[in-house]
Amino acid sequence: MSDSTDGGNLDITCIGVIGAGQMGCGIAHVCAAAGFEVKLSDVSEDRLAKAVQTIGHNMDRQIKHGKLTEADKTAALARIATGTDYAQFSGCDVVIESATENEEVKRKILKSLCPALKSEAILCTNTSSISVTRLAAVTDRPGRFMGMHFMNPVPVMKLVELIRGIATDEDTYQTIRELTLKLGKTPAMAEDFPAFIVNRILLPMINEAVYTLYEGVGSVSSIDTAMKLGANHPMGPLELADFIGLDTCLAVMQVLYEGLADSKYRPCPLLVKYVEAGWLGRKSGRGFYDYSADEPVPTR
Repeated sequence: MSDSTDGGNLDITCIGVIGAGQMGCGIAHVCAAAGFEVKLSDVSEDRLAKAVQTIGHNMDRQIKHGKLTEADKTAALARIATGTDYAQFSGCDVVIESATENEEVKRKILKSLCPALKSEAILCTNTSSISVTRLAAVTDRPGRFMGMHFMNPVPVMKLVELIRGIATDEDTYQTIRELTLKLGKTPAMAEDFPAFIVNRILLPMINEAVYTLYEGVGSVSSIDTAMKLGANHPMGPLELADFIGLDTCLAVMQVLYEGLADSKYRPCPLLVKYVEAGWLGRKSGRGFYDYSADEPVPTR
């Protein structure tokens, strides 16, 4: 397979992003900072206003670290337009779906979105685990559809997993690979198997850490300390689970368990219980840690 960077045949100037959550915000941020016009959509104007505010705060952080200038920030924010209607994507060259990690939700979005797009537009999904081939099948352009899985937090993490569905055209792949490089990211190609590369390895490790807690082998702080100091991980697995969102961790484990039919991927009952309780990690203020005070406190 060719690994050249000049295969893309679509001149990309405008990128659409669906979903203004943590990932969608990050994707819009890096696209705007790289000089692309961005159209960002979500279900409410409130969420979109909050998203633009978040992008601004994250750019301020980059300014502090010398990664951006004030002028860069002003120009990048001016490139982001928001709206709740898919009609705003009519002029986009690429649209990246970054809704919640739920197959039904994604299928519904992709189906409704296609009529609003120009015929040559490429559609990507930021799914972290769901079959790209299955999602492509609900669209009117399986050849111009692929997975573009960014890592969280998007402005900081260098990797983007590129996943072809069974019908993805070579031109589509080369165009998106070239786009990934223009965003300052490093592409890694993954096959369309449940959870791809990163989450296929990372989420079972997190799930095993939850089992270790569930079975009383160690406390939250001892498990996280052990992995940070014993395996040189920058974050402990339970702290990382809270950062990702326990609902997302559970969703990926369920995709692995169902897709690969192997009991080693069975989600830990404690993870299920936390999600049922609404303890989803940082975003809900409580998970394996309680985030209500200045310093996170372990909940077990």
